[in-house]
Amino acid sequence: MTKTYKILFLTMVFSSTLISISSYSWLGMWLGLEINLLSIIPLMQNSKSMISSEAAIKYFVVQAIASTIIMSSMIILMNKTNLTSQINFQSTFLMMMNSALLTKMGTAPFHFWFPEVLEGLDWINSLIVLTWQKIAPMVLLMYNMNFYLFMTIMIISSMVVSGFLGVNQVSLRKILAYSSINHMGWMLSSMMIMETIWFYYFIIYALITLNLVLVFNSYKIFYLNQLYQSMNDYSMIKLWFITNFLSLSGIPPFLGFLPKWLTIQALVSSGMIILPVIMIVLTLFTIYMYMRITLSSILMMINEHPWQKTFFKFDNMIISFMNFVSLMSLIFITILFNMT
Repeated sequence: MTKTYKILFLTMVFSSTLISISSYSWLGMWLGLEINLLSIIPLMQNSKSMISSEAAIKYFVVQAIASTIIMSSMIILMNKTNLTSQINFQSTFLMMMNSALLTKMGTAPFHFWFPEVLEGLDWINSLIVLTWQKIAPMVLLMYNMNFYLFMTIMIISSMVVSGFLGVNQVSLRKILAYSSINHMGWMLSSMMIMETIWFYYFIIYALITLNLVLVFNSYKIFYLNQLYQSMNDYSMIKLWFITNFLSLSGIPPFLGFLPKWLTIQALVSSGMIILPVIMIVLTLFTIYMYMRITLSSILMMINEHPWQKTFFKFDNMIISFMNFVSLMSLIFITILFNMT
């Protein structure tokens, strides 16, 4: 049974993000971020697990430091003096604010806390950190996207970190963390060109992540060996996991290919050729990680039950419907675009 205080704090998490992205002043934006931080900490803590408490403390310390940098930068920039009127001075503190927002999102090279915090959380809290907690910093970052060289460095570093550090992981939460860092690089590149593409990208990424987390949470899967064993027992889990994992990697003809396709097209149309080429090449390392896990799961056929025994269950019906919508959406969207 869900505790009452969790419903209260979960409502505050959602409302604080809306406060932050709908505010007209930087102070209101900062206030929304602070309410969001103080609301999610009680959701992370679990009296039965010391690891979750450690993850909550790590998350609080990092987010508090980032919020302090944001507030300090805003105060300095709002003081109209001869020193702050200089362009170089303003650019320095605006980049500090951007770096703090990137730290809140967990984007490389400010990602040091993200996989460790996610490793200590359950799947529901991990889903919140992977999706909803990134909305407010990314929207605030949209207001200050003038430093293209700085953002390009952040994008390339996100691709490199996620590709090389995610290969040898056996924890599914860390795999999703490094996958999120990779997708953050793609989202930052879409934000540089068109905010609408970022919105489509984030919605599709959140849908695919939700499908994976529903599967993992339903069967209490946290590591690859547990995943392989569960897929031997439930064939439908194998099908949904493989399709969603490949969709998360952005391989056609799955839904995850659509936002990357739109991002590459927008970058090329705006005259940026080198950046999408570098992004595609570096994303291949992450796709290798996805393909290796997927092929290993396909080859394991020991003690596999028939599909009829595992498909018509109530909990599987919800997961099956969500995955069906995710998989068929690319076909529907392609037909819709061709008609319009």
